[in-house]
Amino acid sequence: MARRKGLTFYEKKKKISKEMIHEIFSTLFYCFAAILLAVVIVFSFGIKISMIGVSMTPSLYNGQEVLINRFVYKLFAPRRGDVIAFLPNGNTNSHYYLKRVIGLPGERIQIVGGYVYINGELLAEDEIYDKIADAGIAETEIVLGTDEYFVLGDNRNMSEDSRSGNVGPVNRDDIAGKAWFHMGCEEASMGFVE
Repeated sequence: MARRKGLTFYEKKKKISKEMIHEIFSTLFYCFAAILLAVVIVFSFGIKISMIGVSMTPSLYNGQEVLINRFVYKLFAPRRGDVIAFLPNGNTNSHYYLKRVIGLPGERIQIVGGYVYINGELLAEDEIYDKIADAGIAETEIVLGTDEYFVLGDNRNMSEDSRSGNVGPVNRDDIAGKAWFHMGCEEASMGFVE
């Protein structure tokens, strides 16, 4: 038989080996195990809640999904600047509030001239926060108890927070956890809560 001149392409028939099948099933198993582990971790140590309202703008937006770490405060106390999720006065019929921790247990908090004072000293804050128009119950000095925190929304003049008589200082037992990750919406992208 004469050979054809020029380029020729031969297609090799690929054989599926036992090693290839084993590798495919191993990869699928590890992917499934990783997804299952992630779901267990989120449901064991965290909860997902939605931001309701504009009280945390520009950090969080209305309708934005936020993951809450329920485990961290079993080991550590909330710190100034943390964004926490809590039920106001432990009311289980309420939705979770998301606010920023300003005052820590044992501190004296007062709002004077639109600014927050802690133990008589002006709290140094970013310029992104508006001057507070209504001091609410913090017009007179509030002394926080051993397990109480003073919280404010980032959108200071559109927030129901520790200045409000129906919220007041937040008891540690009412804190569900720390906001640590938010999923984006139109105005914001996915990222960690600062």
